[in-house]
Amino acid sequence: MASGPKILIVEDETAQLELLTYNLKAEGFDLNTADNGDEGLLLAKERHPDLIILDWMLPGLTGIEVCRALKSKKSTKQIPIIMLTARSEEVDRVQGLDTGADDYVVKPYSMIELIARIRALLRRTRPSSVGEILSYGDISLDAEQHKVTRNGNSIKMGPTEFRLLTTFMEKPGRVWTRDQLLNRVWGVDADIDDRTVDVHVGRLRKLLSQNGEPDPIRTVRGTGYSLDSED
Repeated sequence: MASGPKILIVEDETAQLELLTYNLKAEGFDLNTADNGDEGLLLAKERHPDLIILDWMLPGLTGIEVCRALKSKKSTKQIPIIMLTARSEEVDRVQGLDTGADDYVVKPYSMIELIARIRALLRRTRPSSVGEILSYGDISLDAEQHKVTRNGNSIKMGPTEFRLLTTFMEKPGRVWTRDQLLNRVWGVDADIDDRTVDVHVGRLRKLLSQNGEPDPIRTVRGTGYSLDSED
């Protein structure tokens, strides 16, 4: 499993796609690519990337139509989208943002600036992926050093439990379904069932409560799990 944030690039210009792929791979991102809007929409729904780079002008569905479709679905509306376009007129910029795009970059663009914007959006939506230390109540998680502490006590855990905790700590209070956790923690191609999620959540609970602290993970009957809100 790749450790970098998952980015989907939807771009029909071969030279642009190759340039983006080369530079973003060099930055450690895990990439999927599509050269038309229909394939881009399908990959976004299947792969659930951490961020989408979406060209405005595409064969088939346009970038605006893809953006509108993704932002209208509960399962994909939270994925940040950066629109790429040769259009510089203000009315087009407003249209792109009104459709739900999170940022807007006009061609030709600086690759350094684009990467900085990607990291800024990921810092907001997937903070662990850009090296942020996550804190929730008395729990602290350092993704770069693979360290977890609670009340100052170090907790050793395996990679699966660590990825589970990271997912919970990035969105405290959010209810994750078992399918969502399977996709996020194990990957969409993993040949495992929902019961596996329950087993690993149980292990994570024991690790987090090993010194007598209260269990911070809430079971939402019929749905999944959540890192409880602080109250």
